[in-house]
Amino acid sequence: RNFYYITILRDPVSRYLSEWRHVQRGATWKASLHVCDGRSPTTEELPSCYTGDDWSGCSLKEFMDCPYNLANNRQVRMLSDLSLVGCYNLSVMPEEQRNKVLLDSAKENLKRMAFFGLTEFQRKTQYLFEKTFNMNFISPFTQYNSTRASSVEIDEQTQKRIEALNFLDMELYDYAKDLFLQRYQYMRQKEHQEARRKRQEQRKILKAKHAHNKDQSDNTSTTDYIGNVEHWR
Repeated sequence: RNFYYITILRDPVSRYLSEWRHVQRGATWKASLHVCDGRSPTTEELPSCYTGDDWSGCSLKEFMDCPYNLANNRQVRMLSDLSLVGCYNLSVMPEEQRNKVLLDSAKENLKRMAFFGLTEFQRKTQYLFEKTFNMNFISPFTQYNSTRASSVEIDEQTQKRIEALNFLDMELYDYAKDLFLQRYQYMRQKEHQEARRKRQEQRKILKAKHAHNKDQSDNTSTTDYIGNVEHWR
């Protein structure tokens, strides 16, 4: 079998708020082992943000205040090769160098994936998916229901803080959006060129057919005339 890696990225602020609402309702990632280089992180490397069974009911401020919150820059972390930075051991290299290595790795892995889409561009995502894998969905991609993030109203200061907490995701998303739209425009141009080529071929076929029919008509007329001349004699 051939296996392809694909992913869907989302606006970092909306994604962060959605995860907060998910956690607020009692979701945890206790089943996630976060295995990297053959082992899970120690409690010193990855402390917990809460002491109880879950973090249900936490406020957005509490969610943002936890320095160990894996919601921060989650998209970059999940797309990058963590072994390049010593997994969850933050003492392996300086923070600035670590961030650069993670972001570069995430960009490279995203670019090499067979396909990626963006939640904010669902119809374009569907179009690119269908063209990439030569298949068609039976119904269009649409956002039928409002998301958890859409129901959260935040002020400008909170918006800025979420962006700061997810600054790597913000940069990755800008890169992804630019690459995504380039691929979309390329695929549309390719489709238009193919359609134009087919129209030109069809015109050539029709022109040749018309010329052939005209020759047949001329030959028939000449034959009929000669036949009449013979008859008149």
